[in-house]
Amino acid sequence: MAKTRLACLLTLLSTHCYFNVSAVVLKTNNESPWTNEFDKIELSCLIESISTTNPRIEWKKITNEGPSYVYFDRKISGDLENRAMIREPATLLITNATRLDTAKYRCEVTAADDQKSFDEIVIDLVVRVKPVVPKCSVPKSVPFGKSAELSCVEDEGFPKSQYQWFKNREEIPDDPKTSLKFFNSTYTLNAEAGTLNFIAVRKEDAGEYFCRAKNDAGYSECPPQKMEVYDIDVVGIVLGVLVVAVVLLCITAGICCAYKRGYFSSQKQTGNNYKVPAKGDGVDYVRTEDEGDFRHKSSFVI
Repeated sequence: MAKTRLACLLTLLSTHCYFNVSAVVLKTNNESPWTNEFDKIELSCLIESISTTNPRIEWKKITNEGPSYVYFDRKISGDLENRAMIREPATLLITNATRLDTAKYRCEVTAADDQKSFDEIVIDLVVRVKPVVPKCSVPKSVPFGKSAELSCVEDEGFPKSQYQWFKNREEIPDDPKTSLKFFNSTYTLNAEAGTLNFIAVRKEDAGEYFCRAKNDAGYSECPPQKMEVYDIDVVGIVLGVLVVAVVLLCITAGICCAYKRGYFSSQKQTGNNYKVPAKGDGVDYVRTEDEGDFRHKSSFVI
């Protein structure tokens, strides 16, 4: 009986001491809130326990470049200056969130009169951004049996966009074997890269294609583009090669004939060539060292 009374007394004393210990304690309703771009979002910082009547409250934004003040000395600062406010006692309300607001935020409360005078909580905010219209590339015409690649790119959405491809307004499945309409198609679809690769196109693959970029904030689509599939004209290609060969043969024969007839021969004359005059007067002339000086060698024969 004495032990029971002692245990009760110790329990009362410990309870009494616990309630007499003053401490600032914070909590939040959501440690990982999210919102869409241009919407409002509340970062809750609730004071669960405090004795100090006028605590110091601060908010800091934490990025890779380090922490920066958001709320200090009872004023909103930084890029949230005209887009945020404090709801008493310490909750931060962002009225027009942008993609640059995605970061960690730390609520700090300092209570000078409390035995535990400081507490903080960290909130991880994500601002989702709807994708813009993606850039799509669809070949206009592809030879039957050849490969083809369709691409789709969008860089503005957050989180990163996933991609879907549609043919004639019907979604193309990731695996063609799961659909009767695409069962015979030979393609691979990459939802993360936005590519649709045909290994060997068929006539049935012709149609209008468009891509959709989507994430948690919404989606956007590019306009439909038509892809045609045509047969390769083997006979026409062979005839074309033969015509080119005949033309080249005729040109070669013409050049050879012209060469044989001397149309391409030429005589080269230089200033050093000297032609000996014909002996029609019976007089021989001897050329001396001085050019143009001729000496009489023999007399006229009568």
